Amino acid sequence: MITFKIDDLKNMSASLKAFAEMLRGFGVAEEDIFASRLVSSELISNVIIHGGEAAELNCELLDGKICIKVLSSSFNDVNLCPPKPDVLAESGRGMYIVRSICLGEIERNDDGVKVFIKLH
Repeated sequence: MITFKIDDLKNMSASLKAFAEMLRGFGVAEEDIFASRLVSSELISNVIIHGGEAAELNCELLDGKICIKVLSSSFNDVNLCPPKPDVLAESGRGMYIVRSICLGEIERNDDGVKVFIKLH
């Protein structure tokens, strides 16, 4: 498992780069690495931009899936099943993107969300 504390978007980029390198070290396909970074970026951005707080990112490989946990109390008020957004909207697409990539495998708990990305 790899864990990062992320409190700003610049820090997020460096952390997600390290996350990608960890996945490469385990032989994860580039398309799965891209999907993992995109999902993580959307979840963390939600916390930092809309919640105004830091997030903790925990990532690990489990049973043919990448498990991504983003811990923050900001997810208490986030709709995890939003309607399909306007493609041209400047915001409001994050959770839709996450749900599309994770095929609905999203769990909310008291301290954040957990998503799964199936490996190809």
